[in-house]
Amino acid sequence: MNRPKTKRIESLDVLKGLVILFMALDHTRDYFHTDAFLFDPADPEKSNLILFFTRWITHFCAPAFSFLAGVSAFLVGRRKTKSELSAFLLKRGIWLIGIELTIVYFGWSFNVSFSSLGLLVIWSLGISMIFLAAMVHLSMKHILILSLAIIFGHHLLDGVHFNQNLFWSILHERGYFTVFDSIKLRVVYPIIPWIGVMSLGYYFGKFYDGTVTPEYRQKRFTQIGLACIGGFFIMRAINLYGNSDPWISFDNGVQTLISFMDPSKYPPSVTYLLMTLGPSILFLGISEHLKGRFVNFCTTFGKVPFFFYIIHIYAIHLLATILAEYSGYGYESMILDGFVSTNTQLIGFGVNLGWVYVVWLFIVFMLFPLCRKFGDYKMSHKHYWWLHYF
Repeated sequence: MNRPKTKRIESLDVLKGLVILFMALDHTRDYFHTDAFLFDPADPEKSNLILFFTRWITHFCAPAFSFLAGVSAFLVGRRKTKSELSAFLLKRGIWLIGIELTIVYFGWSFNVSFSSLGLLVIWSLGISMIFLAAMVHLSMKHILILSLAIIFGHHLLDGVHFNQNLFWSILHERGYFTVFDSIKLRVVYPIIPWIGVMSLGYYFGKFYDGTVTPEYRQKRFTQIGLACIGGFFIMRAINLYGNSDPWISFDNGVQTLISFMDPSKYPPSVTYLLMTLGPSILFLGISEHLKGRFVNFCTTFGKVPFFFYIIHIYAIHLLATILAEYSGYGYESMILDGFVSTNTQLIGFGVNLGWVYVVWLFIVFMLFPLCRKFGDYKMSHKHYWWLHYF
């Protein structure tokens, strides 16, 4: 079987790099910002514009990761048969779920008891890959129809509720459960409509096929991105379908703006996905010719996003533990049995938002050389099968 040689598409790596850096900012805020232990940064009655947009910019991360994972699956599939691609996605999906419940969990908690697990973003990527492993056998037309039906139709399930039903929570409704008698399980990322976001990315991967010219791809992506952004404002303004969390008009314009720009993420509403995927697709449409040091900087992280994801969690948590120890809270306060901001021992802990940005930049520049070395290692050791899972 003759398989085409592929050239790495830098604009995809730039977008991956940007969103992984935004994610690092949000996680730094979670562990270091003193207000994170007091209120939600998206609360229009307690937050402010700078704090809100520090949180808002990170909304792009999960949708972009899922969408780009679908694009990457298509690109990988150009070198494989459908059966080979399906097997690869299935194995990688299972592997990601295992990593979420072990290495990622310990990075968040530093708790060896594994008493409070969470189904978070890596879980959603893994389970979406398992579904995509089956969907790749459909025609591209049917993949597009199914993806859009999942994304735009899942709100029809909003009125369906089952009391303490783990299966339904995994499908569509965030929940908290006790499993195996003692383990607390947080379902933060229900799989609908994340599986539709990844399969939509797989469909968009066809625009990177060798038969499609860059000019056509850029034009179409720009049009689709702008249409999604416009669709967000229209659908959000109407405040009916597609808004799991309707916005509220306050007397204060800033509070109204915060409410308007904060559609539901758990599970992601149609407006949330239009708000985040629209600019992401638009960026892909206008960024293919971007050059310069900042582009190269982002690309370094974008080539190894999962590697960075793992090590940045440990770096942030370790630095927060050191600060807790030397600020009188004790390192034990950072051994967690749940999400960090819910730890009542840490009320009063942390730094202001300006210092959060300083810590974030310190972590990013500290991890840059490691990411560059690992990226170079991946490129020079492509024959190692295990590197394809990073």
